Order: sequence, then C-alpha cells, then structure tokens
Amino acid sequence: MKTLVSLDVNGRTYEIAVSPELTLLEALRYELGLTGSKQGCDKGDCGACTVLVDDRPTLACLTLAVAVQGRKVRTVESLAQANVLHPLQDAFDQHGAAQCGFCTPGILMSAVSLLEQGGDAPDRLSIKKALSGNLCRCTGYTKIIDAVEDVAANTSSPGPPGHTGS
Repeated sequence: MKTLVSLDVNGRTYEIAVSPELTLLEALRYELGLTGSKQGCDKGDCGACTVLVDDRPTLACLTLAVAVQGRKVRTVESLAQANVLHPLQDAFDQHGAAQCGFCTPGILMSAVSLLEQGGDAPDRLSIKKALSGNLCRCTGYTKIIDAVEDVAANTSSPGPPGHTGS
C-alpha cells in the first residue's frame, strides 16, 4: 500500500506515492531522478548516500522517505547554481580530490554541513571528524581534507544556495 508524501528537496516540493519501506535514497534516485547521491553499501557504512536533512548529514539509504516529510532535504545537486560550482566543488577540482568520484557527493554534503555551522574555520582534526562517516575507496583523503581546509580558510561562510557569505 502506497502513501502520498510531500518532499521538500533542494527547495522544490515533490508529491509522490511511496511504499512505507522506500528509503529516501531510493525516492531521490528512482522516483525523482536525482542520481547525485550514490547507492553504495545500503547499510550505512560508506556515506556515499549522504544528504542533508534540515542541514544535518543523513544517510539516505537508512532513512525512510516518509520520515522526511515536512523536513528540508538537500542533495549534491543543490550545490552548483546557474552553472557556477559551489566553492567546495571548485576546491575538489583544484586539489584533485575527486578521483573516481563515487564518494564525492556524500563527502561534499558532509563538508558543506560542517562549513555552514559558522564560527571559526574548522581545523584538520574537525574536518576529519566531520568526514569520518564517508569512505573513499581511492584513498584520496589528504586531497579531500586539503580542499575542505582551503575553502574553510578562504570563505567567510559558504552558506546554502543563494547565500552570499558574511
């Protein structure tokens, strides 16, 4: 039996009928066509499916679609605006942090959450801790951390889409 849910994804509202066991990841990829979030382990171990729910990193493979009704979901598709890369995406490119790219969407979303918390720029240890739930199979961790650290040091606040910093 399907239930009609209203999902707020990347600032747009979608009305879809879902079965109670449909995960947020499945809804994003197969119902809404937002394939940036990757389907990796389906057990919450790899972080490839990480999205932001109410600005907090959330494993979409372990979250039911019905559970996010009324909450704001952001996917990696929300980062680039009008064909302009988000500062983190640009830094990943500049630092060579995206190797095969499979882990990149989840890592980007975890890093965006960290950087949008405000306050002082996070240090390497804080960055490592924030990204600890994301596995990179190509072992590009040093370049990834360098890229996040670069953005943290050079941006006053890489806030959500439409945000101009402070």
